[in-house]
Amino acid sequence: MNAFEEHQEELESTSRCLGRKREAGGSLDRITNALVLVGQHGVYCTSQRNPTVPAMDLRMIAQELTHAKELAQAVMEEMKRKS
Repeated sequence: MNAFEEHQEELESTSRCLGRKREAGGSLDRITNALVLVGQHGVYCTSQRNPTVPAMDLRMIAQELTHAKELAQAVMEEMKRKS
């Protein structure tokens, strides 16, 4: 099942409330949820060298998700300014 099928209800609700262009907000919600899950996992999966920080792969995933969220937010702001 792809993201559009899995989150169809939420996307339709967002579209009705905020307009078609704002459907991208659903993407931000998915990225935020992924960041939370990675953060929670990082509590239990720590670096062997430094147990006070998450494992390197989790830090890299969190960084990429953060960058993706920043890019999506920038695109949404640009869309908002143009409308």
